[in-house]
Amino acid sequence: MTTEATRPSTSASPTARQVWTRTRGVVLALVLLTVAAVAIAVIRSDARHGRLDPRSADPYGSRAVAQLLADRGVDTRVVTTLDEAAAAAAPDTTLLVAVPDLLTPSQQTRLHSAFIGSRGRTVLVSSGSASVERLAPGVTADPATSFDSTLSPDCDLPAARRAGSADTGGIRYSTTHLTADECYPSQRLSTLLRIPAPSGDGDTVLLGSPDILLNDRLDEHGNASLALQLLGSRPHLVWYLPSPADAPTASGDGERDLFDLLPSGWLWGTLQLFVAAALAALWRARRLGPLVPEKLPVAIRASETVEGRARLYRKANARDRAAAALRSTTRTRLAPLVGVPVSQAHAPEALLPALSARLHGDGQLLHALLFGPPPGDDAALIRLADQLDALEREVRRP
Repeated sequence: MTTEATRPSTSASPTARQVWTRTRGVVLALVLLTVAAVAIAVIRSDARHGRLDPRSADPYGSRAVAQLLADRGVDTRVVTTLDEAAAAAAPDTTLLVAVPDLLTPSQQTRLHSAFIGSRGRTVLVSSGSASVERLAPGVTADPATSFDSTLSPDCDLPAARRAGSADTGGIRYSTTHLTADECYPSQRLSTLLRIPAPSGDGDTVLLGSPDILLNDRLDEHGNASLALQLLGSRPHLVWYLPSPADAPTASGDGERDLFDLLPSGWLWGTLQLFVAAALAALWRARRLGPLVPEKLPVAIRASETVEGRARLYRKANARDRAAAALRSTTRTRLAPLVGVPVSQAHAPEALLPALSARLHGDGQLLHALLFGPPPGDDAALIRLADQLDALEREVRRP
């Protein structure tokens, strides 16, 4: 009865320390990327949380102006859907639209139809070219924003003259309405525009910048005075905060998919990333250059080389290549022993007859051993190696 001894660990077997040494750089990079992503997300969320929300007390919120309006008897109600905003338009109500550009074209058209005949006041904050043409026909938003933040009224609008200088610098407007009040000009274009309604009651106010409504800017210059006069002319204030969650309700919008929610430049940005990756791969490939053979700086024992190659074969399940290497080497050593040139060692018609004559053996068995198919499993490969070794010992026997 024989027992198989456990094979000792060799230098080719990686230890836990070696695995950690090889992978710690990648793990550290992943940890740093994760920490950086979380930090950026926290910073960005803090910076934008509650922006222009009259319930928010952070620097970008508008709770301070809502409190001042409440002290003057103006109640503020926040709405987040187009249905609520359209239904709130009334003669005794001021409707403030915080970010009009978030609305779809059909939503903008519906909102304009709701407030244009309401005889109330509508305040559009930072309405750009994506919304101003539908919410305020006859008004054009200049793509170049104002360089100056604090501007002087330079108009006859009583609210602006009483407030004085204010931080209205932002989007600039031009209009074809002859009766419009054009205030706080920047390079001859106004940053505050008041358009009276055709019926004579009610108006639309376009504010180029939200700065006069923010908590951290309300106490500067005439910001508070201007904000209170624009938003406090009626007893009710409806503060509309559009959001992507506000599903389109007007006909023609249809359902939006995931790509509609992505920023407009995502396709161009993705293309640039692919181009950058391709250029980086090309640069690295050219830097590596062709393979150059060179002598090893140290002597490697033959046993270590054989063991390393065997482990590579085993890892790749390359039993066919291992068997072919064993058979080829055996044929090369056997050929000179039976008088066959080494150049014909791999020709069955030259090697097998010489071996049969030397050993008086069966030619078919020798053919299966030296030129047969690859073994089907590791056990068969080990048997093949043992048989080849036995054959060579038999040939070498005097």
